[in-house]
Formats: sequence, C-alpha cells, structure tokens
Amino acid sequence: MTELSSIHVDEFLPYPPDQVWLALTDPDKLAVWLMPNDFELTVGHRFTFRTTPVPDSGFDGLVSCEVLEIDPQRLLRISWAGGATLRTTVTWRLVAEGRGTRVLLDHEGFDLSDPFQVVAHRGMSSGWRSNVLRRISALLDAQTSPRAE
Repeated sequence: MTELSSIHVDEFLPYPPDQVWLALTDPDKLAVWLMPNDFELTVGHRFTFRTTPVPDSGFDGLVSCEVLEIDPQRLLRISWAGGATLRTTVTWRLVAEGRGTRVLLDHEGFDLSDPFQVVAHRGMSSGWRSNVLRRISALLDAQTSPRAE
C-alpha cells in the first residue's frame, strides 16, 4: 500500500501580502531565494527550476512544474516533479495578519514507499522550514531596508 506524506509549514512574515506575493511570483525574485527558473504567473504555464544535480540520488537538478491555480495575493498552487518518480504539488496560501502575512505552505503527495521520495521528503521538509522562508525574509528585508546616504 502506498503511504502518501506531506510537508506543512506555517510561518509569519512581517511584510504585507503584496510584497510576499511578488517574492513568490516574480521570476527574478524566485531565482534569488529558490532557484533559477522560467516561471510565468499563468495557469497552465509549464516551467522548470534548475539547481545542482545530485547524480548519486538520481536527481538531475531539474524540477518540472506547472502553474495549477492562482488567486492573486492569496494562493499559488504548482505541480512539482523531479527525478524519475517525484510527482507532488506545492501550495502557498497567504493570509493578511496585522501588518504582516501568515504564509502556509503545503507540499503534498510524497510516496513514502519510494526510497527516492523518502530522501526528497526529508530534504525538502527541512529546506522549506529552515532555509526557504528565511531566504524570502532576507530578500524582502533587503528590498525594504533604508539605503545608506
């Protein structure tokens, strides 16, 4: 029997939803905090993230994606496929909270009977939680910090 697993992240960012949305949907900003890409904010658009291959694990460094759903400044859902077997979805939900944004991330559909996906789940679980949201914050910090005169 196939056991599917998900990654769920709930994080508060001290930036308004429009700024967080731009970090999630502007290809240049995505390249800074996630990976180089050819993203377009259009349902049905197929795009690719590119990163360092890990040949020993069967990962060629390409993540094939498709934009599945958009609700501007509230929801972005994409498919996320890598390696020979990984076929998942990533959903970002943004909720205005005070002067900031509650970011809810769901990365769903990992098949824990597949050794490649177990490793992918483990790596992405820690990555989404510790690295990615911190990198979005750093990008937004850099854009909102006063410049030295």
